[in-house]
Amino acid sequence: MSEEQDVEQRGEVLRQFDPGRKALIIASVMLVLVVSALLPWAGGSPGWEVLTGQTDPTLKVGLLPRLFAINSTIVGLGFGALALITRRWGAAFLAGVAGLVVTFEGMIAIWSRQTSGHTGPGFGLVLAVVCMAVLAIQWMRIVWSRD
Repeated sequence: MSEEQDVEQRGEVLRQFDPGRKALIIASVMLVLVVSALLPWAGGSPGWEVLTGQTDPTLKVGLLPRLFAINSTIVGLGFGALALITRRWGAAFLAGVAGLVVTFEGMIAIWSRQTSGHTGPGFGLVLAVVCMAVLAIQWMRIVWSRD
């Protein structure tokens, strides 16, 4: 093997990570995030109705819970799956940082439901925010473990 091939192979290894047991935790939390979409988020409307915009108009769900539903699906499931499949540091960093932003967005969505004067946040919304926080922390732990 030439020195150039050795350097190229070493560079490829440095761009990848091995999540170890964290992969099981991340995959489990992603599954709980999917389950949270089946639970009530606003009134009696489950998260998938908030995501698709099919909630009862009398609930006045608003923009923030819907935005959180969209972004938690993209970041929590999409970016997380991408990072787990590719095992690239860049994808893990993107999933971690975006997860932190979406977690903050979820907390604002909960606050908006509490101050709306209508029904408060449902258990599914709170569970989804907790899932996003756990995912963001797990991804950032992977990113921080880089040598």
